[in-house]
Amino acid sequence: MKHMSILKSLVVTLGLMMATSVMAAQNGGQNDSRKIQSQVASGQKMKVQGLILKRDTNMFILRDMKGSEMNVQMNGSTRIQEKKGNPFRGSKKYTTDQVVRGLYVEVEGHGDASGALIAEKIRFTDDAERVAQSVDSTVVPVENRVGVAENRITDAEQNAKRLSGQVDELTQVANLAKGGAAQAQKTADEALQGVSKTNDRITSLDDYEEKNSQTINFRVGSAVLSPESKELLDQIAAKAKSEHGYVIEVRGFASSDGSESLNDRLSERRADAVVHYLAKQGEIPLRRIVTPFGYGTAMPVADNHTREGRKQNRRVEVKIMISKGLTSSLSGNRQAVGSGH
Repeated sequence: MKHMSILKSLVVTLGLMMATSVMAAQNGGQNDSRKIQSQVASGQKMKVQGLILKRDTNMFILRDMKGSEMNVQMNGSTRIQEKKGNPFRGSKKYTTDQVVRGLYVEVEGHGDASGALIAEKIRFTDDAERVAQSVDSTVVPVENRVGVAENRITDAEQNAKRLSGQVDELTQVANLAKGGAAQAQKTADEALQGVSKTNDRITSLDDYEEKNSQTINFRVGSAVLSPESKELLDQIAAKAKSEHGYVIEVRGFASSDGSESLNDRLSERRADAVVHYLAKQGEIPLRRIVTPFGYGTAMPVADNHTREGRKQNRRVEVKIMISKGLTSSLSGNRQAVGSGH
């Protein structure tokens, strides 16, 4: 009979704790507005029995048999002991570490100014402690699996946020991630599948295609932008800001005039001049500009043995690159809206 009583208590307690954990995961960590929060008047004496739902360092939340919840505070004078059935022996003493979630306890104490119950005495049986340990070993793995899924979804959203600073782009990526999060609300296994799909979509954001480009030419040994070059950069900036999910690639080059080290530095100065103009005059955020680089005399577009060829090689290539993953998502949503879905 004693074992049957323990088993029955375990089933009831486990069911309550599992239901509480699943509801917490589905609500995204928000409080359930339907619960009843009990307040204890300051100085009021009270004795209450119930189940520990949550345990922090010096407090726990207790739910009584009527479904009401209250905050219980422990301090250095709180006595924790066995609720024994044998009156002819002394009660065993327990530590605060044994007051765990899932434990059915009897608490005596008084209210404080915040409405919490200050525990003077906490009592529970050995059977109740064994039940609480069984509950903890069963519920915690489920909560951990849900927590892992939520963390992976959060990481995916943060990766998407670093890629794009625009609000409408972030909304699209967040919706993709939340598609995986919806699966996590059912079971941890389904959540992992949803996260995998979300990661695939976000990975596609790294795939870019060229949308527009301009070549900015320079005089011999110079990194100064001409008026014509500034007009071209103004056009690039205007086109870029009309796009979603764009980055701008800037690559500087030099002709074979001068030494190799000089041309390396000169190509870098030319790339920096373009970036400076786009950021200051074109109002392009620096996060949108791929780290510029000077390639020196590498990758010539014309023959360096001719004057006209060297003129063409003294250049900076500026390209507007568009994320295929993000633009395809935006296009798909527009089509869905247009079709009434």
